[in-house]
Amino acid sequence: MSKPHYNRLKAPPMKYVLIVTALWLATLTTFAHGISDADKQGILEGGNLEYIKLGATHMLTGYDHLLFLFGVMFFLTRLGDIVKFITAFTLGHCVTLVFATLLHIRANYYLVDAVIALTVCYKAFDNLDGFKQYIGVQSPHLLGAVTLFGLIHGFGLSTRLQQLPLGQDGLVLRILSFNLGVELGQIVALSGMWIVLAGWRTTASFTKFSKVANAALMFAGLLLLLMQLHGYQHSQFTDEFPLNKDEHFQIHQNMENNRDPDSKVETQ
Repeated sequence: MSKPHYNRLKAPPMKYVLIVTALWLATLTTFAHGISDADKQGILEGGNLEYIKLGATHMLTGYDHLLFLFGVMFFLTRLGDIVKFITAFTLGHCVTLVFATLLHIRANYYLVDAVIALTVCYKAFDNLDGFKQYIGVQSPHLLGAVTLFGLIHGFGLSTRLQQLPLGQDGLVLRILSFNLGVELGQIVALSGMWIVLAGWRTTASFTKFSKVANAALMFAGLLLLLMQLHGYQHSQFTDEFPLNKDEHFQIHQNMENNRDPDSKVETQ
């Protein structure tokens, strides 16, 4: 009796995987939580309320900030601990947001966001007890680490805020309005996280899947790191890596064809 024949699904060629991955990174970079032209126009036409709205929106769409806060909240069950760590993070990011903006301290925001992505990886690694299991040392002081990372996150917020035409008249009030919006957005985000985590902890799946969740958190941090480094390449090497999506696609096609001259990618 002959064995039934099954058609095997062929994996797509690596060149297509590379091209799709590159386009995906470029798309994420393009739609990252920066300051859009519409935001800039709204600020010019509005007042301090627009800065509050922008700050809240930036925090609620700031996936790197939200992922880090989720990692901090993951194993905190006592209200006192939650208030302590979130206060430390808030004070940290308020300091650098306000003073870096006032003093016009700037850095490439892709690199700053890349460091923020590493803070997400750090917290996931800490939640997985990685320091003890893989390095053989106790975890660094968490409150100090959260405060330090708050300073870094605040500098990231400042680099984005400084993309706006802030001017000098009423600058302090505009910065404080943006900061207020950030804090309001953070309260909303933390409330949602607390509800989700409190409900999840009452189920057996929390203990079962907590390691998986933090491994996924670390993976997300690594993806964000790659995304920001990819964006940094575009910001520094605009001729070689244009941000235009069609041109970007063609660049990666040419790179792949140069590696394998006998192979060509068909385009419509």
